[in-house]
Amino acid sequence: MLNQKDILSTIEMIDQQHLDIRTITMGISLLDCCDGFWQKACMKIYEKITRYAENLVKTGEDIEREFGIPIVNKRISVTPMALVAGASHTEDYVPFAMAMDRAAKTCGVDFIGGYSALVQKGFTEADKKLIQSIPEALARTELVCSSVNVGSTRAGINMDAVAMLGQTVKDTAAATADRDGLGCAKLVIFCNAVEDNPFMAGAFHGPGEAERVINVGVSGPGVVYHALQAVKGQPLDVVAETIKKTAFRVTRMGQLVAQEASRRLDTPFGIVDLSLAPTPAVGDSVARILEELGVEVCGTHGTTAALALLNDAVKKGGVMASSSVGGLSGAFIPVSEDEGMIAAARAGALCVDKLEAMTCVCSVGLDMIAVPGDTPAETIAAIIADEAAIGMVNNKTTAVRLLLAPGKTVGDTIELGGLLGSAPVMPVHPESSAVFITRGGRIPAPLHSLRN
Repeated sequence: MLNQKDILSTIEMIDQQHLDIRTITMGISLLDCCDGFWQKACMKIYEKITRYAENLVKTGEDIEREFGIPIVNKRISVTPMALVAGASHTEDYVPFAMAMDRAAKTCGVDFIGGYSALVQKGFTEADKKLIQSIPEALARTELVCSSVNVGSTRAGINMDAVAMLGQTVKDTAAATADRDGLGCAKLVIFCNAVEDNPFMAGAFHGPGEAERVINVGVSGPGVVYHALQAVKGQPLDVVAETIKKTAFRVTRMGQLVAQEASRRLDTPFGIVDLSLAPTPAVGDSVARILEELGVEVCGTHGTTAALALLNDAVKKGGVMASSSVGGLSGAFIPVSEDEGMIAAARAGALCVDKLEAMTCVCSVGLDMIAVPGDTPAETIAAIIADEAAIGMVNNKTTAVRLLLAPGKTVGDTIELGGLLGSAPVMPVHPESSAVFITRGGRIPAPLHSLRN
């Protein structure tokens, strides 16, 4: 039973500490939209998405108004499009992205994810066509997000795909150069991608998922930061317990919204993703949490240990609150979307190498990091390979979302606006990785992949 103190505490979390439901995402299977004629397939895709998700935005707004809980985004994820488009006799997959975009606009959602391919062990012809089409698809659409899974603990890393995607990132930046390379913010390269992730740009509706589901992503860096004010100077185990209890409360709110949305939309409830997803707003930063733990500035020595504590405590609190925790669930460190990360990068305390070390213990990986526009494709591919190796060896999801800044160099800033924020262009190593990347082939799976 909720008492008055619990209710007032929750109101304070929402009103003053930036607590929100970051997204309600409806996952939709498009496997039955396959057709030999691409025109018919695109019609089926548009019709099914708009039929299933026609009330998604209205339902989210109704819940937001009735419960007084901010719901920032309403989104859709679909079956990886390479699996659907592969049945069609066409060399051009851009129309499939445009069908997704039209459907998303009709439904009124913020983004639609799933222009994706799963190539961790090799390519199909459909996978190759989709990857080759990504730059044009992201340039010609507004709401479509794309992802490619290049590795897994079970399969190893497809280095041919990694090399191809290094060039894809370059081409995507060039295709959207008039918008500071905005297309790169909508492209994620994964290792160990999960099938129930509600967050963009990496969301897709996995082949193992139901016909349609509701997944919810919550977020509360500001709430955690506020809770830590009460334990200043206390031992780290006390800090961990405080974060765990806070994550429990945040997750319970997320589950309430998810179940209500599921009931009203007559759609099965999937998971609650309890990731701490920051925004550029002051007071909504993961970096500031780490600094509250005692590191002078995010990126200095001790940052990785502080992040490990935070990530673990968030997960433990969420699991206590819900039996349906999924997605990515942990702490995100997207530079352009986190006010504290931006400040640390500008001060020179946070570099790409330190961010890579931090990804060993946090959710996902190198996220929303701006790099010089003249960065070679092989260097981009090598960064992707490094991050995929961390995911593969540690049996965790990792990803890379680099913001290649056309015409800009270290010290410049790119402006993406809204939740995507802004980012200082950060240096990368000038030494070449081209010989390594052009070898191609596959990095074998680690020994512990043989578990059975």
